[in-house]
Amino acid sequence: MSPRKPAPSFEIDASKLPPLGMPPAQFLRDYWQKRPLLIRNAFPGFVSPIQPEDLAGLACEEAALSRIVVHDRPSDAWTLRSGPFQEEEFPGMPHHDWTLLVQDVDKWDEDVRALLAHFDFLPRWRIDDIMVSFAATGGSVGAHVDQYDVFLLQAQGERRWQIDARPNPPTAFRDDVELKLLREFNPTHDWVLQPGDMLYLPPGVPHHGVAVNPCLTFSVGMRAPSAAELIGDYLDTLVADADEGLRYGDRDLTPPTDPYEIDTAAMGRVVEALNALRMNDPDKLAGWFGRFITTYRSAGEVAPTPSARSRIEIEWDLGHGAELHRHPMSRLAWRKATRSTKAGGAQLFCSGLEFTLPVKDAQRIAAAETLDGTGYSALGEAGREAVLELLALGHYQLLGEAGDED
Repeated sequence: MSPRKPAPSFEIDASKLPPLGMPPAQFLRDYWQKRPLLIRNAFPGFVSPIQPEDLAGLACEEAALSRIVVHDRPSDAWTLRSGPFQEEEFPGMPHHDWTLLVQDVDKWDEDVRALLAHFDFLPRWRIDDIMVSFAATGGSVGAHVDQYDVFLLQAQGERRWQIDARPNPPTAFRDDVELKLLREFNPTHDWVLQPGDMLYLPPGVPHHGVAVNPCLTFSVGMRAPSAAELIGDYLDTLVADADEGLRYGDRDLTPPTDPYEIDTAAMGRVVEALNALRMNDPDKLAGWFGRFITTYRSAGEVAPTPSARSRIEIEWDLGHGAELHRHPMSRLAWRKATRSTKAGGAQLFCSGLEFTLPVKDAQRIAAAETLDGTGYSALGEAGREAVLELLALGHYQLLGEAGDED
């Protein structure tokens, strides 16, 4: 019998191969949704693109999703407040035991968003957002579990992380606090992260982070909708699109043995009626999922362009140095069409919208956060029309057009 292969390590130095310290295929095989990993020097020499005061300013914005968590150690009481906050609040905050968290910072700051390029070993539509937290010394959000994968990048200062990497750890919540904190937490690993270190946690791993000193932590979280969310949204789509003519029928009915019994034949007809809704149709399912997964939950919304320019004006501007910049809240993805899908080759999805396009057009539009005149001209007619429609709906902004000061 061959010797058992040793289990992958819980810690690695990524200095020579950042950000994972190994080829992405190896990480996905050995760690992704299987095993936590502390990655030392995932971003060697990392310097945070934002400062704590920047985060505090963002937390004062009406459209930002922000929270403050305060821990009173003597009573072990936890307080949660949601933003927006007032600027004058922050100078008076204590020097310990509180945390400010702001969601979607990648949508507000281009330098933070640029970090996502380092995670291109994952489908972009799986990445939810980059949440940034500032914690005063001792600040924490308590021991908890997340139901999604997360990469915790230390951006500034030091944070102590404890995790429970045992199989089937206890996950019952306390019932005396507003936050979903663990009633019992027994860590198996204890680390202090420096700037540039990153901790990967699969779903369901109990963890607890405490600021050793004032620090910033970037949380790159994945979107992982629950089965209930998927079923609920898909059923809503089926109901909205259902043909009233599709009904339960029993043309093969025979006299029942017991008129009050729901027999096997009746249940077979129920299944047939449900199948008529094409619940098992892969194209219908894929179209729904593309629209669903690109619809973003956020306080910010994409609004239509107030004053629409003509196509001739837009294309003239693009030919003379203007660029189309995608709205940071817009989420895009695409899929190849199957034989049964209408002609076009691919489906492009943008924030719940769907376009049928050639594959190359769908790929280019999904990947390009900006489109200049050359990029726009490289698209086919269907791709250009899709871009112009997305511009009219606010998913792009035209910068540098004639008369623009920029």
